[in-house]
Amino acid sequence: MGTLGLTPSQPLEPAALAINLLLSGALAYLLGKHFSYFGSTFSNRNKFAYVLAPIALTTCLVISVVKASLALSLGLVGALSIVRFRTPVKEPEELAYLFMAIAMGLGFGADQRLPTVIAFALILGLLTLRAALQKRSAYPNLYLNIEMPGPHDDGAPVGELLELLTEHVETVDLRRLDIANNTLAATVYLDCKDADKLVAVQKALEAKYPDASVTFVEQSGMPGV
Repeated sequence: MGTLGLTPSQPLEPAALAINLLLSGALAYLLGKHFSYFGSTFSNRNKFAYVLAPIALTTCLVISVVKASLALSLGLVGALSIVRFRTPVKEPEELAYLFMAIAMGLGFGADQRLPTVIAFALILGLLTLRAALQKRSAYPNLYLNIEMPGPHDDGAPVGELLELLTEHVETVDLRRLDIANNTLAATVYLDCKDADKLVAVQKALEAKYPDASVTFVEQSGMPGV
């Protein structure tokens, strides 16, 4: 009987696998650094960048093993059907970098080293150029934490606070609001373009709410972020 055109299993070469894994790890490291520096998501970018290398390395290993074994390649479809993301990826930018890490693993696992390196360089070059052309905020991922003594049963100061902030910054997004023990605590995301506007916000808050506790936190500069 014939083999239906299927190629027999080929032994996996350890030297080639090691080279492909090293290349995958090196490019995934650069990809993670690029995301940490140029990414614009509100999540912990360093922690997300850390997982890109394991994803690329694992994908490279899987493709390397599968292409060397016909039985494993046929069983891969069923095996992958049980894989699920425990934590959904909500940011499109994070999803794009995940696909890039997987694509690198696929390319190196298939021994397409030069095309993968060239494509990686072009894609990262275009992303870097786009980020350079875009005007970056002086204080990205800046959060305002404010606590105002009450009473605030009706929550009316929230609208006044957001209106005041809108007069000075481009983007105002209420992320958290707590009203307890006659104290109103709010966390607001701000897109502040320069230091002068930040100072103006601080002075306006001090004038409007002299008894309030005000804290500005830049997420990208926090420890472990």
